Amino acid sequence: MGILTSRGVHQVSRIENIIVAIKLLVIIMFIVVGATAIQANNYVPFIPAHRPGTSFGGWQGILAGTAQIFIAYVGFDAIAANTAETKNPQKTMPRGLIGTLVLGTGFFIAVSLVLVGMFKYSRYANNAEPAAWALRQSGHYLTANLLSVVAIIGIFSALIAILLASSRLIYAFGRDGLLPSRLGIVNGRHVPSHALWLITLLAMVLGSVFPFTFLATLVSAGTLVAFIFVSLGIYALRPREGKDLPDAQFKMPWYPVLPTVSALFSAVIFWGLNKDAKILMVGWFVIGLLIYFVYGIRHSIINQEHGK
Repeated sequence: MGILTSRGVHQVSRIENIIVAIKLLVIIMFIVVGATAIQANNYVPFIPAHRPGTSFGGWQGILAGTAQIFIAYVGFDAIAANTAETKNPQKTMPRGLIGTLVLGTGFFIAVSLVLVGMFKYSRYANNAEPAAWALRQSGHYLTANLLSVVAIIGIFSALIAILLASSRLIYAFGRDGLLPSRLGIVNGRHVPSHALWLITLLAMVLGSVFPFTFLATLVSAGTLVAFIFVSLGIYALRPREGKDLPDAQFKMPWYPVLPTVSALFSAVIFWGLNKDAKILMVGWFVIGLLIYFVYGIRHSIINQEHGK
């Protein structure tokens, strides 16, 4: 994926668009086909009762489940990392972010409702491929096999998006001086190659050493912390618009209430993560602070400009 991404965003975007189109078609196919096998009694009770001493059922279970599946919704924020390569980003970025979030959430809700409607939720316990299993149990073998194949292909689409976004973030840090300046260099194809290969190498090492569940939990924790700081950062940016920052064409609505609500929701979900994830996130956060105060703060171009 690193080699493919290094060929440039324009070539990668064609492949990404094709894969995403195929995934959407298969998801719609699952919703339509699966809807024919829905049994209304499987929705009763819609929210199972909470079992004391466990994280199952009730609103306690919903909160615990939200923290576990949060990583499935991560990705829409990666759009913002590709601003420099976007045409008319002032308009297309807000549309892309909001549109992706609305469509993604809608599809997740539809798939979940169909899946639970096809069979009782308890039958999906410890099932690695619940959607394909439900289709096979309902007699839709062709659709189930197609879904399994596309699910594997979809992994490549996710990897491309992650490499594109993360390499651009590292590039931005390198360009400002928060990280070594070599990471802020682009090649003849306008690709931040040094940042891209660093991210690719780290992904290969971490993916081969740590289990997926560990990495997924750590990614969820890191993303939630980032969302908290982004939400609270609105309070620092909004007063500067029209002064040392240009007026934004798109502004967060319901300011100053929505940033606080957003930060609180992210904090609640973060609190629902397991203890190990929170401890690891604190350790990762401390490492980031050390890098910033030991290296970044002294080399940051923005800090130097504001210090003049």
